[in-house]
Formats: sequence, C-alpha cells, structure tokens
Amino acid sequence: MAKIAYLLLCHRNAPRVLEQARILTARGDYVVIHMDARAPSEFRGDVASGTAGNPNVVLAKSIKCGWGEWSLVQATLNMVTAAHEAFLDASHFFLMSGDCMPTKPAEYIRAALAAADRDHIEHADFFADGWIKTGMQDDRLTYRHWFNERRQKGLFYRSLDVQRKLGLRRAIPSGLRMRIGSQWWVLRRDTIDKILAFLNERPDIVRFFRTTWIPDETFFQTLTMHLVPRTEVISAPPTYLMFSDYGMPVTFCADHYDLLRTQGSFFARKISDHDDALRARLGALFVSDESVPETVDTGRALYDYVRRRGRTGQRFAPRIWERSARLGRDRHVTLIVCKKWHVAKRLVGALRDVAGKPSFGYIFDEDDAGLPEIGNFEHSQAKRNRHRRAFLNLLMAQTDARTVSLCLDPSHVAAIEDFGRDGCQLQVLEIDCHLDDAWLEGHATRIGLGSRTEAGALHKGLIATLRMNIEEERSRIRDMALPGHRVVHQNDTPGALARPIADTCGLSIDAAGQVARHANLSAE
Repeated sequence: MAKIAYLLLCHRNAPRVLEQARILTARGDYVVIHMDARAPSEFRGDVASGTAGNPNVVLAKSIKCGWGEWSLVQATLNMVTAAHEAFLDASHFFLMSGDCMPTKPAEYIRAALAAADRDHIEHADFFADGWIKTGMQDDRLTYRHWFNERRQKGLFYRSLDVQRKLGLRRAIPSGLRMRIGSQWWVLRRDTIDKILAFLNERPDIVRFFRTTWIPDETFFQTLTMHLVPRTEVISAPPTYLMFSDYGMPVTFCADHYDLLRTQGSFFARKISDHDDALRARLGALFVSDESVPETVDTGRALYDYVRRRGRTGQRFAPRIWERSARLGRDRHVTLIVCKKWHVAKRLVGALRDVAGKPSFGYIFDEDDAGLPEIGNFEHSQAKRNRHRRAFLNLLMAQTDARTVSLCLDPSHVAAIEDFGRDGCQLQVLEIDCHLDDAWLEGHATRIGLGSRTEAGALHKGLIATLRMNIEEERSRIRDMALPGHRVVHQNDTPGALARPIADTCGLSIDAAGQVARHANLSAE
C-alpha cells in the first residue's frame, strides 16, 4: 500500500488549509505545507499554530511566490526536500494547492497508486504538441525572463523586446527534450530521488529554469521524462481541472459532486471556498470506505449540462431575467388561447380599444407583435420564449400596468404551466374554433409542412395528424384544471360571451358585451 506525502501550496484562508491538513492526514498520510511568504503574518501564524500538534504535518521553508516565476518551482522543491527528509516511509509525493479537494476515498487512492507503480504527470512535447493554446509559446524558453509579467508588465515586455532585437536567444540545456503539462502531479519516491540527484549533478538546469517563464509547467515534466522510462509515466494530471470558454479555471460547486466523483482523477481543483456543503461531502468521502463508481470521461459534457440548467447563487450577480423571474400575486395575466390567430387578435384588439385594457397579440410567436421598447426584448422572439416571466415583468413595468392580456397558441402548453407556477392571478380564456380541412391545409402550409397544391397528399396523412395534435394540445391544457380556465366557442353569441369575458378580464357585464360585439369572433 502506498504512503502519500501531500505537498500543499497555499497563500490564504487558514481555516481551509487546516481543514485540508486534517482531512489528508486522517488516514495516516502526510502533509507538507508551503505558505507564501507574501501572505499576511496572521495567516502564517494561524496555520503554524493550527498544525503544531499534528506529527504528520511539517512546514516547508517559505519564500515569496509569484505566478509564472521560478519561485513556485522553488517552493515545490522546498516541500519535496522537507517531505523527503521528514517522512522516510512516504512512497509518493502528491502536489496540490489550497483549492484542491479529494474526489476518491484515501484507501482507493493509495491502492491505485501502489498497483500502477507509475508516476502521474502530464507531459506533452513543448514544441510539437500544441499544448499552449494562447499567449507566449517558444519565447517562454528561448529568452530570459527576470521580471514578473503581472506585477512588472512594462519591464517584462521591454526586456523581451530588447533580447529579440539583439538576437539574444539561448539554447535548451544539453540532453533535455522540453516537456509541458499541468502543474499538478504525483511522483514516486524513486523519481524524486532521481530528480534531486540530477539537480546536484547539473547546476545548469536550475540556472536555465530560473529565467524561464511559467516553469512550473515545464520543470518537473521535463526532468521526469528525462529520467524515467516512458512506460512508467501516466501522462495525465491526478487532479481534475477544467477551463471555461474564457480560459479561466472552472470553480466547482455543490451540484458538481457526482460529476467529480465519476472522473478518473483523485482530486479536483478548484473547489469553491464558499460551498461548505460540497467541501464537507468530499472530506467525508475521503475518509470513508465507499466504493468508487465507474469512471467516465464526460466531465465537460456534464458541466455544460449543469451550466445550461443554471445554478442559483453561482454568478457574481443575478441577471435581469433571474431578478424578475416572478410576477407575483398582485399581477393579473389573461391568456387568450386560440389556434386561429386572427380570432384571438380581434378579441385583444377589442379589449384594448373598447375596454382600455393593456393587450397584445401572439408575442411568443411573432417577431412584430406591436411591442414597446423593452431593452431589446421586443426584437428577440427567442429571448421572449426563454425568459417569459421576466419579459412580462418588463412589459408590465413599461406599460405601468398590473394587468395584461395576450394571445397564446395552444401549442405553448409549457408557457401556461410556467405562468401557472408563478403565483400570479392567472386567467385563461380558451376560444374553441371549428377547424375544417381547408383551414388545416392552410395551417400546414404556414408551418412548412405542405403546400395547397398538394391537397390530396395532405388529406392522406398530414391533416389527420395535425387534427390529432391540436386535440392533444387542448386536452393537455384542460387536464391542468386551472381554476381560472374558461372555454368559449368562436360562434357563441355576444350575449353568451359576455360573462366569460367579464370574469376573465375583470370587466362588467355591459363592458364585456361591448367587447364581444366589437370583436365579432364568429366572422372569418
């Protein structure tokens, strides 16, 4: 069974560092901590005092670290040396950061490392494999970098320009074939012995990498592949990490737990500082005897699925359609549901012109629905459908109305369900129309299913299918049993229409009768 010395690079959040140390040593493994000397003295003091009573934890010599500098490699070497001397029975050295958490039980990780008896470190050919996607590439190695690109940007690029103009390119140290890969790795003790011995023999190696840009992605990768047979190296980081479309590391949250468990890696980075629930579950998993599910290489697809669904509280600020995603009980929405659009439009036109009610047509089906300016919602039918309630909120705010009437095709069953869940005062007036074969033929043409010149073909199959689908839409709406759902027929008299219109639209019987007469629904 393997015995692991975890090498922990950290610079902030002492409680999280102490939590990691406690979890990682709970099953008898070791931890070496390097605290960035740039970190506040309170942080370093809290970590030192918090780990003082744990014999399985040692602190490495601290140095000031900077992203992209040799200092990160030196800090790692300080931890390697400390672990090598303090924990003589450590068989593996596992490099990680303060943002990492385990995704497998400790016993599983130890058994897997012992069974494989190989190093886990990503190693792509620096010049041939295209591992670097953006930014500086060959210049990382072939020129010297004395300044930090983030803190001393001007000096960094001026120095590089001078070297380019003077032709001060340098050669790769003899015998080395440059490799590049993820900073995070697990190396066997024998490999660490070889690296330390090689560095003693070749001081030129350290001199070269001291002025290399982002050496933590090349130093251990190159030396491991120089000293260890390829068959003894697994070219994959043991820590799962993912990058967003913007090239930034993805932060994992509670709804990624199953995603993380099923990936082949032993740890994951970055785990949200603010997600105590996820950190607690992963910590409990590490010290448990749970079986490990079958691993699958579907992390990106699963992440994209979760991201598309949306996660409350994981954005820097809620979008307008999240802040306004609920209409509320003081809003009144009337849906005029009808398959014959011209019939429903006559009714909402009468509501607007005769009764003065804010009313609109098929706003979820037509680009030009006569909408006012509403932050570009009026130009995007797709956005209106994606964010129905937010759109109505904006529309009602723009028209300064607490009520609104609008037309809806019966195919929008999901929209009716959506508004029904909102809690607003919802009324549905369904206009049942006689749909003869001639109308269905025209409908098939309008939706791109056929042509009037193909009437015979339409009658053979499409007409029957369309009629069945429309009846199914009606049945689904009626099966909802909405308390505010009323059904009228297109050919009902104005007198018969008055009561349903009055109850649905909040009008008096006289006003509703005037609306019904003006709408003249029975006209074709």
